[in-house]
Amino acid sequence: MPFSTERHSSFMEIYLPVAEMAVSFEVILGLGVAVGMLSSIFGVGGGFLSTPFLVFLGVPASFAVGTQAVQLISSSLSGVLGHWRKGNVDFKLGSVMLGGSFVGTVLGILIFKLLQYTGQIDVVINALYVLFLGTIGSMMLYESFKAILKKNHTSEPKQSRFWTRVMHGLPYTMTFPRSNLCISVIVPIALGVIGGLMVSVLGIGGGFLLVPAMIYILGMPSSLVVGTSMFQILITTSLSALLHILSNNTVDLLLAFILMVGALIGGQIGVRLTKFIKGAPARLALAIILLSVCFMLWESLFIEPVEHFTTEVVE
Repeated sequence: MPFSTERHSSFMEIYLPVAEMAVSFEVILGLGVAVGMLSSIFGVGGGFLSTPFLVFLGVPASFAVGTQAVQLISSSLSGVLGHWRKGNVDFKLGSVMLGGSFVGTVLGILIFKLLQYTGQIDVVINALYVLFLGTIGSMMLYESFKAILKKNHTSEPKQSRFWTRVMHGLPYTMTFPRSNLCISVIVPIALGVIGGLMVSVLGIGGGFLLVPAMIYILGMPSSLVVGTSMFQILITTSLSALLHILSNNTVDLLLAFILMVGALIGGQIGVRLTKFIKGAPARLALAIILLSVCFMLWESLFIEPVEHFTTEVVE
């Protein structure tokens, strides 16, 4: 596939063998650093940020999703090991969630392959990100403004009363001594299915959705939630990456490696910046970032381009 280096002469371009395109090494590395910083500062996975930004840089959405699943493995592994050493992982509950994750991941891969076959994969992924980021960003913006204005800071979030009543009547209860819970396995399995779908279709771990769900729906102690969620995400992303490689061939390992190196650097920088950005102001900043990315994706979907077709002669 021929390509020209004249437009980006100031950047070192590398060729991605699987995605079959040239990208700027500095830009991809910088993206990894930025995502690593945001992940450390805000305590969320970077998949829902790096996947859209890869699309902005010209990487097809299908390759952005598949490659991001590989990158999530390294970040989840380091997180799980850290929480495991502190005893903050409920492996029994995480294993139950994995039962649903496997189903969700396989189903998501089939959906992904169907969309890829029909040629609608890029449009669908972009549209889902617009819906997803717009919804989460708006809710986070409202909550952070409310917390800043009212200065309402609770020390320990608790299970929702509504979900307490719903789960009380469900069958197939199981005891989870580590989390001090006796609940129906239906709900954690359902959460696992959602997590598997998010990883395989959108290339995101879903921790920022699963973590509050595990607190407010399952009633888990907040000290165990993050480690347990990352354990589930680690296994799920590993399966998703393997299936993307074998079934869809949408994983570019060179791209994933550059992003992982950048994320490791950015993560260390972000750790040092966390003391300056905390609480509601941090959530407000993250909400603004999410809504900005949402708007850019919406613009690429619905605003008519100035030039419909361009031609370029490469000698």
